[in-house]
Amino acid sequence: MKRRILFSMLAALMVIVTACSGGTGAGGAASGTNGESKTNGSGAGSGNAGQEQVELRIMWWGDQGRADRTNQVLELFQKKNPNIKVQGEFAPSSGYFDKLNTQLASGTPADVFFLGGNVVDYANKGVLLELDPYVGKELDLTDMDESMVEYGTLGGKLLHISAGANARGILINTKLFEKAGIAVPQDGWSWDDYAAISKELSEKLGDGVYGTYNFTVDGMDIALKQNGAQLYNMAEGKPGFTEEQALSWFKYWEATTAGGGVVTPELAVSNPPSDPSKSLIITGKVAMSLIPSNQFAAYQGLTEDKLTMVQLPRGAKGTGVVFESSQGLSGYAKTEHPKEVAMLINFFINDPEAAKVLGNDRGVPVTSKNREALQAEASDADRIVYDYTSRVSEATKTEPFAVSYNPPGFAEFSKLAETTVQEIGFGRKKVEQAVADFYNGTLQIFAKNQ
Repeated sequence: MKRRILFSMLAALMVIVTACSGGTGAGGAASGTNGESKTNGSGAGSGNAGQEQVELRIMWWGDQGRADRTNQVLELFQKKNPNIKVQGEFAPSSGYFDKLNTQLASGTPADVFFLGGNVVDYANKGVLLELDPYVGKELDLTDMDESMVEYGTLGGKLLHISAGANARGILINTKLFEKAGIAVPQDGWSWDDYAAISKELSEKLGDGVYGTYNFTVDGMDIALKQNGAQLYNMAEGKPGFTEEQALSWFKYWEATTAGGGVVTPELAVSNPPSDPSKSLIITGKVAMSLIPSNQFAAYQGLTEDKLTMVQLPRGAKGTGVVFESSQGLSGYAKTEHPKEVAMLINFFINDPEAAKVLGNDRGVPVTSKNREALQAEASDADRIVYDYTSRVSEATKTEPFAVSYNPPGFAEFSKLAETTVQEIGFGRKKVEQAVADFYNGTLQIFAKNQ
């Protein structure tokens, strides 16, 4: 009898000890009775000892500088939310979406990943987490620009949170203009001005130095908007431009290249303008290029030459440029930790310490408080960005243009467009044939990716 009582007391004691232990092992997630990982779903993350451990993955694209900034923000987040461990992954922009698509196909993507104007592609695939249930709780959007909230709302669902806003513009190496004895252009110039100045720069600066990069692809949607068209008509699910309008734009670059003002195709391949560390702008071999404003500081940080930004040359209906989302964060629809995903996204856009670390790398902040905080302590390079984006914002009040999303199948479309530029540049096709093939290919890509 005494032995049975003793066993009963020991069993009761074991139950008490087990219940108080937390059951997380060596920092891992606690398991429920069915063996599945559980979280407490807390919002602000107070770091209480009773909170169970959660692990998230986040993926972004960019250079090492962006990786360093992002990792620093992730460290801040984990200090303030010690129950959440975050693993960061990054890739160069050229291979990022191939990597993301492969992971999505295998069901192994990060819990949070960055997207750009191609967010429509992923919304259509149904792989993005609906964030509406977390707004006002884990996700605070009260100080976020309303246009940015609208940008991330697709099909009536909030699927994307902009991490920064920017505006495309012409990057100018002022030292090369000074050396050539040419005045730095001002807002309001024309495309004829652009071609003429590019040619004059190349002639006066000598062999191996060029007026501009060829931005046929990156500038296409803007050029189309300047003439009352657009790259993609989302409402109708088809191109928003005609073959004739595309031909006009490609012919402009063919003529400007023939005039000697454009970087050769060979140099453009080995020194892509999309990579600041390889761009000929910073080595003093090219005077102008098209960039998003959030990249300005990266360019300026790589050269002692003074850089600046001016608006794109004007078309029939204006500049075609808007203040828009640069890139942003989305959650994976099948993440096991949706509340913590919302917390992490919230941290990126609202935390003042995070804003100071990130700066304008992904564009100016999308919340007014963080914009004001950064502007007060802005570097000379950042002041140029704030000034430029303010000029664009003012211009759009009298010349408004709709914000564009990348069309469905954007990665495939971009490859087709880049191939078309190279086919023309290397003389493999006449411009008329190349554009006809490009337009037909575009129709097919848009149609199959609906």
